[in-house]
Amino acid sequence: MVAFLFLTHTTLNIMSLMGVIMMTGIVVSNSILIVEFSGILHERGMGLQQAVVEACKVRLRPILMTSLATLLGLIPMALGVEAGSEQYAPLARAVIGGLGVSVVVTVFLVPAVYLMIHGRKRVETAEVAS
Repeated sequence: MVAFLFLTHTTLNIMSLMGVIMMTGIVVSNSILIVEFSGILHERGMGLQQAVVEACKVRLRPILMTSLATLLGLIPMALGVEAGSEQYAPLARAVIGGLGVSVVVTVFLVPAVYLMIHGRKRVETAEVAS
């Protein structure tokens, strides 16, 4: 996000920080989709790794649709071509820059961390039980 602001010669100001807050909400929501669906599939008896892979497959489309709709919708605001719209351009640029990176993080990093944490819990539980 900061790199995108730098590339577009946009300062870090109140509007861009509001964009960061907005982007963070979208990213957390997308991550929760994967984690919760993985947990549901795992509780239904699916293996942990298989549940995470299936959750990523099933939830990829909603995540991409939400992120791409937001990105495409904010392009006119990010360009700031109309009178007065340059005030909101940093907000849009911050969201666009952050969401572009966060889609990859949400689809690849979040499931990997989820597997590491819950795989470790399962090993610790097995050690305590024996």
